[in-house]
Amino acid sequence: MNTIRIATRESALALWQANHVKDLLESAHHDLTCEIVGMTTEGDRNKVSPLSQMGGKGVFVKELEVALLEGRVDIAVHSMKDVPGELPEGLAITAICERASPRDAFVSNNYETLADLPEGASVGSSSLRRVLQIQAAYPHLRFEELRGNVDTRLRKLDEGQHDAIILAVAGLTRLGQKARIRSEIPATVSIPAAGQGAVGIESRVDDAATNTLLAAINHAPTAVCVGAERRVTLALGATCNLPIAVFAELEGDVINLAGYVSDKTGHKVIRENLSGSHDDAMALADELGDKLLARGAGDLIAAS
Repeated sequence: MNTIRIATRESALALWQANHVKDLLESAHHDLTCEIVGMTTEGDRNKVSPLSQMGGKGVFVKELEVALLEGRVDIAVHSMKDVPGELPEGLAITAICERASPRDAFVSNNYETLADLPEGASVGSSSLRRVLQIQAAYPHLRFEELRGNVDTRLRKLDEGQHDAIILAVAGLTRLGQKARIRSEIPATVSIPAAGQGAVGIESRVDDAATNTLLAAINHAPTAVCVGAERRVTLALGATCNLPIAVFAELEGDVINLAGYVSDKTGHKVIRENLSGSHDDAMALADELGDKLLARGAGDLIAAS
C-alpha cells in the first residue's frame, strides 16, 4: 500500500488535524504517500441551528463515514469529541494521536478569568455542556449561542458581540491562536467533553493493511483515556443530546475518571468520580457509567 486517502472536514482546524496525521504516517512509513480529501458536513453547512437540534455531534462525521464505507477514502480524521459513541457497522477508531490539552479556554480581550467578568457579562459558546457547568459556578453571567469556525468566533468577540467566549485550548493552540487564551478553565469548573483535545482516525475494520500502518502512530496513554471516556458515554446513550462530560486523566499508574450529566436546564445535575489502576480503565469506566445511571442519568436521558 503506497497511498492512503484521508477524509477530513475542510475547516482550518480539521485540515490541521488531517495534515498532522499525514505527517505522522509519512514519517513512520517513508514509502507512504497520503492524500487529503476535503469534505463538507451538515454541521459545517448549518451555521445557525443549535447542535442539539441537528442531531448532536454526529453531524460532523456522517459524510466522512459514508465515504469510508463506499471505499472512496481509506481513513477519516476526526476531533474525538465529535465522534458518537456508536459507529456504523464495519468502522472503528483504529488509532488516536497524542492528546493536546483537553481543557476549555477562557478567551477575552478585557478580562483574565471567568471570575473577573462583571454581572450580566455576555459569554459566547455553542456547547450546552460548557454553558451549564460554567453557569453553575458563575450564575451572574449571561450565556449566548456562538456558532462558526474559530476565526468567526474570535471576530465576533473582537467586534464586541461578547465579553468573553469559551473555546477548546487544543483548537486554539493548533491554529496558532494560543496567545488568545487568557486562562484555562479547570476541570473542577468545566469537565471536558469525552475525547476533547484528541485526534482520532477511523477506518474500515476489515482493512488490515491500513490498520497495520495506523498502529505505528497510535498513542497508547491517550487511547486508554479516550477509550474510557467513550465507554462511559456509550453506557449513557450514544445518541443522547444531553450535556454529558467525561474526563479521564493518568497520574502515573493511576487513572482518574470524572463524569457529569445534566438535564437541558442545569437544574438536575449528576456528578461522579472514580480512581484506580490504569490497567482497569475499562472496568472503571463501566463502574462510573453504572454509578451515573443508578443516580438517575438514565431517567434524564429517557426524558430528553
